Amino acid sequence: MEINIYSLLIAALSTLVIGVIWFHPKVFGTMWMKESGTSPQELKGRNLIWLFVISLSNAFFMSIILQFLVIHQYSVLSLTGGDPTKVLPSYTAFMADYGDAYRTFKHGALHGFLTGLFLASPIVGTNALYEKRSFKYVLVMSGFWITCFTIIGGLICALQLF
Repeated sequence: MEINIYSLLIAALSTLVIGVIWFHPKVFGTMWMKESGTSPQELKGRNLIWLFVISLSNAFFMSIILQFLVIHQYSVLSLTGGDPTKVLPSYTAFMADYGDAYRTFKHGALHGFLTGLFLASPIVGTNALYEKRSFKYVLVMSGFWITCFTIIGGLICALQLF
């Protein structure tokens, strides 16, 4: 099994699209600014290109990890030591039978959602406790990451065409 760089890039780009929508003032942007103590003036003074480049690279790293959580066939490969050239015939037979099993947007989105709910949300919540952030802040940020992980998981699982 080879890593599909194109699906990872598309999945990473989706976080920027989700972020533009999620943090729009008419969605959750105004609430996020209030709860995080950020003003529109502070946001205008930032280098958006640099922020997007760093955000995209971080989202790419998240996509790399999420692919191993949403594509079950990587787990089977890891049981063989990770080198598909040194596997037993049983691995080849398994992949012939189940190589594309559960490779749908819906299945990837489910695993992405669960990862966001049980991994990203606790991280956001713990950070918010120490930063003395409000519960609204936790909801906005956790909701953002749950949504991102759901979409990333769905895209990675579904994009087999490249």
